[in-house]
Amino acid sequence: MKRINMCKGVWIGLVTGIILAIFLKSVEVLLGYKVYTLLLNVDYIPIVKDYQFSEAIEVFFHLVVSVVLCILLVIALDKSTDFIRNRVVYFSFLINTAIGLLLYPTTSFSDRTPSFTDAVSLSWWIAGHALYGVVVGMLLKKTMGKRK
Repeated sequence: MKRINMCKGVWIGLVTGIILAIFLKSVEVLLGYKVYTLLLNVDYIPIVKDYQFSEAIEVFFHLVVSVVLCILLVIALDKSTDFIRNRVVYFSFLINTAIGLLLYPTTSFSDRTPSFTDAVSLSWWIAGHALYGVVVGMLLKKTMGKRK
């Protein structure tokens, strides 16, 4: 993998991961929906669920996931067709909204997170991941090099 792709993925993942965390933390603090708690939740991961981590460590875990995802997106974009590259914001939005939908059911593994049937929490959760996807896509588009 090109070093430049790794660097792009790391900084895009950190910036957007922080934006998502701030957005969901704001929703939780201002409106009371436990979507930030869900973002940091590791209750569904074997072994890890047996430990209690500080908020800073849980945010770090979230940022690691965000960085890995963004590195993968940078690599995929680098190998993609012009069709995808020209619609990178749209595809990033779709991918990350889908990831949000796929992750939401993990709420059923914890008493600390929203109820699986809480439609308002689900809406905020999806809105956060859609925002994340758009910002990732915009940053990917901004950092794309010309095809050779």
